[in-house]
Amino acid sequence: MNNQHAWVYHGEKPKAGRKLLLLEPDELMLAIPLIYRLIHPDEITLRKDWFLPELFEVNSRKSEKYILLVPQLQRVTQLRKDFELLAEPLQHLNLSLNAYFSDYGWRMVRKELSQLKKRQKKAHVELSKDIITKLKHYMERGKFESFDQAIDNLLTESNFRDEI
Repeated sequence: MNNQHAWVYHGEKPKAGRKLLLLEPDELMLAIPLIYRLIHPDEITLRKDWFLPELFEVNSRKSEKYILLVPQLQRVTQLRKDFELLAEPLQHLNLSLNAYFSDYGWRMVRKELSQLKKRQKKAHVELSKDIITKLKHYMERGKFESFDQAIDNLLTESNFRDEI
């Protein structure tokens, strides 16, 4: 891991747990809409502990930092597919985000981003009740713990996997 992608803590570094990371290029597709939503000045009022206290000192300071973040986000959005040109704008964006969010706030951003990533990996398929009943019986006989395991086993048994 490159140090330029590590969060610079405002308070005391935690002694245990994972270190906070800044945005990585492969996260941008999910992260950019989330960041746009969370950096809006109205969010600061709703989630005060998510942002650095200096954003509350003078009202214009809040909008100054917001005004700086928006073009950086736009630039990173434009370049997100060109990794060579993206490195420097992403580094500037990450530094600005580090100066906008509190340690707790960034931890919450990372948590929301993690949830978005998990949702991206799942697909929802609708099945009729009779197929689900048959699948549950198959799971009981085969001692499978999840629908994923049972379906994977069925696909393997039918040699369908080799065709994919």
